[in-house]
Amino acid sequence: MSILIHPQTTAQPWNSRLAELAKQNQYPQALSLYRHMLRSSFFPNTFTFPFLLKSCALLSIPISGSQLHAHVIRTGCHPDPYTRTSLITMYSKCHLPDNARKVFDENPHWRNPTICFNAMISGYSFNSRVFDAVLLFKRMREMGMSANSVTMLGLVSGCVVPGHLSVGVYLHGLGVRLGLDGDLTLGNCLVTMYVKCGEVESARRVFDGMPARDLISWNAMISGYAQNGHARRVLELYREMRLSRLTPDPVTLLGVLSSCANLGAQRIGRQVEREIGLLGFSSDPFLTNALINMYARCGNLARAREVFDSMAEKSVISWTAIIGLTDKGLEYFDAMEKKYRLRRGPEHYSCVVDLLGRAGRLKEAMDLIQSMKVKPDGAVWGALLGACKIHKNVELAELAFQHVIELEPTNSGYYVLLSNIYSDVENLEGVLKVRVMMRERKLRKEPGYSYVEYKGKVHLFYSGDRSHPQIEEIYRMLDKLENLVKEIHQPAVKYQGKSEELLIGTGVHSEKLAIAFALLHTKSGTEITVMKNLRVCVDCHLFIKLVSKIVNRQFVVRDATRFHHFRDGVCSCKDYW
Repeated sequence: MSILIHPQTTAQPWNSRLAELAKQNQYPQALSLYRHMLRSSFFPNTFTFPFLLKSCALLSIPISGSQLHAHVIRTGCHPDPYTRTSLITMYSKCHLPDNARKVFDENPHWRNPTICFNAMISGYSFNSRVFDAVLLFKRMREMGMSANSVTMLGLVSGCVVPGHLSVGVYLHGLGVRLGLDGDLTLGNCLVTMYVKCGEVESARRVFDGMPARDLISWNAMISGYAQNGHARRVLELYREMRLSRLTPDPVTLLGVLSSCANLGAQRIGRQVEREIGLLGFSSDPFLTNALINMYARCGNLARAREVFDSMAEKSVISWTAIIGLTDKGLEYFDAMEKKYRLRRGPEHYSCVVDLLGRAGRLKEAMDLIQSMKVKPDGAVWGALLGACKIHKNVELAELAFQHVIELEPTNSGYYVLLSNIYSDVENLEGVLKVRVMMRERKLRKEPGYSYVEYKGKVHLFYSGDRSHPQIEEIYRMLDKLENLVKEIHQPAVKYQGKSEELLIGTGVHSEKLAIAFALLHTKSGTEITVMKNLRVCVDCHLFIKLVSKIVNRQFVVRDATRFHHFRDGVCSCKDYW
């Protein structure tokens, strides 16, 4: 850019047009208009530059920003606090915080110092330099300036990793002391901060204490629950939000759909799909992919495929979500790169390793891992380890285990899986070795639990659970089922090694309680879907097969490794899982 200075000309019509373009987020057009303004011999003033610098900041083009900085100096606009603040923000957004600090330090005698301090504090936070932001805030306080909500927002927004949580907690307390705890934007920022630091309960306390909430507040809390694995609480909060007559947006619905997928809450997922259509979000690719994932994880592959086929443009995520049966999965996996030129990542390889492993093609699965152009992650090695459990391949399991615990050393599920593999082949020394490892690393086995959805609410059951308000009725129903099972099947031996349980009288696993509850509350012929966090044991697998024949129902059980479709005494896995 070159600048021609003509003091006689007025910039106001140009500034008005620049403001309009900036308001409409048309930032490239704003910069083009400025070039046209210079060629037309019009003179920029202090009102011209903030719009242009904002455009450079949001487009992240520091070269154009530096050229504008030179124009600011040549036109004599640099003492203006708003122009200086725009320069600080521009350099910060372009990840040049040291350049921003030079602009900040150039004039120690600000006419409006608070806005410049706020801009520099926000700039440091944006670039993850939280302690520099705090030091500048301390200097601001020492100079006798009072902090406002903008100051606090700049500080809190930088505390989004667990290592900065203590600073965030201090700032939260300071905001309360300054009387800013009723500020809606600051409240939303605090909820987000606690969520990103993994402190979901603290986030909820802030959320509950807010005198007013907007859609951003609800989305922050719903997304926080979803990202931290609290799927049931997502659905509870979503119901509460709908009762407040607030209309959801795509961010809300993404959080809800991911939770429906985790819980197998297909009925709620269908309601969300209808809302997506009514609200005009049907073309949103993120929501469409979330729908595919939700239906697939709820066992409704037919509907997942219908949604997939209806998509005008299919992304990498879409293809990942739809991979299912072995031959079809390999076909899709091959087509991704050769036909659609899509880059395959670890998440795609883990799907295919899982497919090959379940089919017993362990050598092909291992060859695929070794051929990967990207580093295999924990999910890839975990898929291979799971396949080794199915096929009792101890040697390959030990290799997969060594890789997976290097990547995820605290994931107790992998230790339990290897222990079960050793148990299946009666390698008691191996079982003991794994237990010692877990004890040394202070790891505990995750307790077993199951979910079942009824009337839009998810009911959770643990093994041996007696906390449900209808527990007496549930156990009575379970007793009837077990007596009927005994009449047609009397087990005399254990089923697949010493780690498995006898059919009757070994304690009540969570999936049995979930099925008994569902049978109490659903009509004859209704399909029942149960979601379980651990692998279903032989005892429960046989029990559900026999119950499906006795009551003439279809049960869909999604455990930690696969879907089981039980109908008329037979499971889709053919007792091979």
